[in-house]
This record gives sequence, structure tokens and C-alpha cells, in this order.
Amino acid sequence: MPPVSLLHPSPHCRSTTKRADAPPPWTLGNEDQTPDHRSSPAGAEGPSSPQRPLLELGHPCEVAAAARMSTQTGHYLKPRPLRLPPAVPESPSRQRRHTLPASEFRCLTPEDAAGVFELEREAFISVSGNCPLNLDEVRHFLTLCPELSMGWFLEGRLVAFIIGSLWDKERITQEALTLHRPGGRTAHLHLLAVHRAFRQQGKGSTLLWRYLHHLGSQPAVRRAVLMCEARLVPFYQRFGFRPVGPCAVSVGSLVFTEMQCSLRDLVSQRRNSDC
Repeated sequence: MPPVSLLHPSPHCRSTTKRADAPPPWTLGNEDQTPDHRSSPAGAEGPSSPQRPLLELGHPCEVAAAARMSTQTGHYLKPRPLRLPPAVPESPSRQRRHTLPASEFRCLTPEDAAGVFELEREAFISVSGNCPLNLDEVRHFLTLCPELSMGWFLEGRLVAFIIGSLWDKERITQEALTLHRPGGRTAHLHLLAVHRAFRQQGKGSTLLWRYLHHLGSQPAVRRAVLMCEARLVPFYQRFGFRPVGPCAVSVGSLVFTEMQCSLRDLVSQRRNSDC
């Protein structure tokens, strides 16, 4: 096939003479280095296959338009999202967040003993100068009878608690302060404490109601007893406790009133109320 001239005379542009073996100035690169999808069809072998001309345009404007079309029809890489290798952890903001419940009532465990004792110290040291139970005694009761305790947690923080144990006598004695009698039918409430930041908000009342009805669900427990100062008697009377006289136990100059509550009567009152 004779060489093809890429330029033809036109009335709109001047004619120029180019060597057939020299590439025109507007070619898009070296054809020896760039794959040409316009090459000979599949199955053609060797240099003996006829080569098709690259361009057969006669006007420079047409050549420029062909160049623009070639750039528009180019193959672009499709963007792909980057992924971290398996060994690299994700950002904490992308990880699933495990949140604590906003409000939780549950029985206490020995693991809670340190937090319980700290709250007890804060609640009682400023009032009476001593703690009813030391840390070992708190852990002792939470190990032997965790089902007779209850804590109120707000977003994982202990804000109020009650610790109790079983007692098998009619009245409270000095022994009842440190002993747990598994065969007893009476729940002895040792402590009720509320964190100072949450006092005067009704949290002690809410916790005591929950605790008493928790005790009422245990068939072996028939009644609840406690000892308190005289100024707290009206508070406990609201929950069904009645005073039975001065307590035989005293702490220094402090004297207490013993109070008792029938859990069966409490459950009956609950069923007949709108609470």
C-alpha cells in the first residue's frame, strides 16, 4: 500500500509537505510504546500483515477533534475504598460502642465490696464517726448471702445500696451485727446508704421499696428487721415498718429503735395499691 499523506490541500489552510517516515506533530505519542486497539485483527501474524493508517483526516481541525475524542474515551481507573490490613485495628470512633445501662438495680457481689465500703465511709463517718461494717465484714456478707443485698447503679456508678443477712431470733442482738444465719426467716437490714450527690432525691425510698419486694419474692424470708435512730422512725414507717421498742444494741452514745416489717403484709398492700 502506498504511503498515505495526512494532509491534503484545502482552501482554508496552506499545504505543507511532510516526509512519509516522519511522525506528524499532532500524534499522541510513540506508537511503538503505546498499545493500539486499532491494530490488525486477531489472528494476523508477523510483520507481513498490512498496517492500517493511524489517521486519514484531511483537515487539521478534524485531527484536533479526533484527539479530543481519544482523550474522552480513555479508560480511567475506578476508585476503590482503602481498607486497613487485618492487623491494624479500626479507629475507636468506628468501633461499636458498648454503653452501660442508664439505671440498674442488682444484687451485689464480692467484687463490689470496695465500692460499697467507700460509699459507706462517706455516708456514716460524717454522721456517727464510724462505719457499721468494715471492709472485711462487707465482703463477708456479699460472699455468704449476695441475694440479700441490692445496689443501684447509674451508668455503672454505685449511688445507693442495702446490705442484709438472715437472722433466726425474735429480736436483734449484738451477734446479729456480724453473723449470717442461713436457716433464719428474718432479713436483718444492716446498712442503707446513698451517695451524698444523690440525696434528697428519693433514691433511698426507691431502693428500699425494690429491696423489700425482692425479699418478698423469697419464700424462706418472712419479715425484715432493722435498728435506726429515733429521727428516722417516721421514714421507715412509710414502708410498713413498725417500732417494737428500744434496741438492745448501742454504739457508743448512740441508741436505736428496733423496727420490724411483715413481708407478707407488704406484698398484700402492694397488690391492693396502684403502685
